[in-house]
This record gives sequence, C-alpha cells and structure tokens, in this order.
Amino acid sequence: MIPDRIIEQGTLRARDGRVAVEVRLPWYRALPASCISGATLTVDGAEAPAASLRWELNGVESTFDEMKTNTRSWWFPTDSAVLSGDLAVDAGEHEVRVDLELYIPYIIIADDQVLHIEEHDTKTMTVRQNEEVDA
Repeated sequence: MIPDRIIEQGTLRARDGRVAVEVRLPWYRALPASCISGATLTVDGAEAPAASLRWELNGVESTFDEMKTNTRSWWFPTDSAVLSGDLAVDAGEHEVRVDLELYIPYIIIADDQVLHIEEHDTKTMTVRQNEEVDA
C-alpha cells in the first residue's frame, strides 16, 4: 500500500558483520507480529542469509519463527521496526532493498484464506557504524 516508505532513509547501520535498517509498516492499520510472515534484506545485491535475519519490534528482537504465534506485540504504522542480518558492509553509500510479506487478518479472501501482501522498497544510503550512532 505504501511501499516507497518501508525503508527509513538514513538508518542503515553496520557492526561486526551485521547490518540493520529501520522499516515502517506499509499498511494503514496496526498488525500483530504474527502477521509479519517474512522479509529479506539485501545490500548491493547481496542478500543476508534467511537464518540470520532478526526482527526487532517494540524493543524485542525475534526470529520470524518466533513471531509466528506472537499476537501480543503489535506493529503500528507510526513505529519503526528494525530488520537485521549477517552481511559484511564497508563504509560508504549502498543500495538497500527490503522485501516484506504480511498477512492482513481481517480481510478474508476465501473460506480459509486472508489477504497476503508482498511489498518492496529500495533506497540508497550511507552506512553508519554503530559507534557513530551511539555518539
């Protein structure tokens, strides 16, 4: 719905072989963590391994498997989440792509299915080392 605003500009961080970027919900209503079914994080064409991906929502970091049954944490359209993964990134400017897969639980499309959306965003930004963020 709002794919060009998924990646928060200027939020690419790198430290110790991991990268992280802040992302926003591309939907107009809040969703529980269980509705975030997957994501990919790609920097300069290199994709972070799926097993290394972590999602930080409301200060709590989780794997996508851990989020499957999490209906207590909610992602609100005004809040950023953090997507991170194992990927070595040098200083400088990089092309960042995030692909999100979401379930919309209140839009029923068949007797046993709810709406499933896939949204994508790509932005070019300069990586910040965590030391710069903490300063």
